[in-house]
Amino acid sequence: MFIDFYKFEGAGNDFVMIDNRNLSFDKSNNKLVNKMCNRRFGIGADGLILLEKSEKTDFKMIYFNSDGSEGTMCGNGGRCLVAFAKLLNIIDKETVFEAIDGLHTATIDEEMVKLGMVCVENIEINENNCFLDTGSPHHIEMVSELQNIDIVSLGRDIRNSKKYNPDGVNVNFVEQKNDNSFVIRTYERGVEDETLACGTGATAVAIAMYELGKTKSKTVNIEVKGGELQISFEKNKNKYKKVFLKGPAKCTYNGKYRI
Repeated sequence: MFIDFYKFEGAGNDFVMIDNRNLSFDKSNNKLVNKMCNRRFGIGADGLILLEKSEKTDFKMIYFNSDGSEGTMCGNGGRCLVAFAKLLNIIDKETVFEAIDGLHTATIDEEMVKLGMVCVENIEINENNCFLDTGSPHHIEMVSELQNIDIVSLGRDIRNSKKYNPDGVNVNFVEQKNDNSFVIRTYERGVEDETLACGTGATAVAIAMYELGKTKSKTVNIEVKGGELQISFEKNKNKYKKVFLKGPAKCTYNGKYRI
């Protein structure tokens, strides 16, 4: 038996995409998801995403981490899914779709996808770090000499710390580049490794940097290992609204996976 799949990437964040509108993919088969995402024995990806029919929007997003567990919202995955929907002729230039954290709007112009993210209200500011949820939970720390940080070791320790038990957290290390630009590296739970980009992480960092007074701009550029992302937002009292994540999303290849 073969499964048709497409491979997409957004700023180096890569995903296996499957058109599951006929509900043929077994969503309870976590081992299959993990095997397909394995970079040595499978296709290789940071996650697997199913595109399904929705009763109230253009389509529905079902996201799995590479370890096979069903994940929370993935920003770059959402942007890649919009590009996938465009490829399948489900949408044209605008869309509304359903995800685990609610409804998302998006626009696509060639390979650039601008995705509406959830509003953010609660930001926990600590002495050396902060925490907020942008559809997925994120721990953020500012550092110097980011290129020398042992992301995997430090990220894993924070991800598994008592503070964030039992679900864990995504961990972002940040270095300021200029007034409205930051460089980040992210350890993602579910992948349990550093990824080349993280959309919800980039969004969390942009909002956190504004909240901390590190930037006065409501349009923030985030440099990740796989490219660049741009986050824009508005702030009304203590609530961040009209939050958008913008960046490239493209199909790299498609094929059939044998099971």
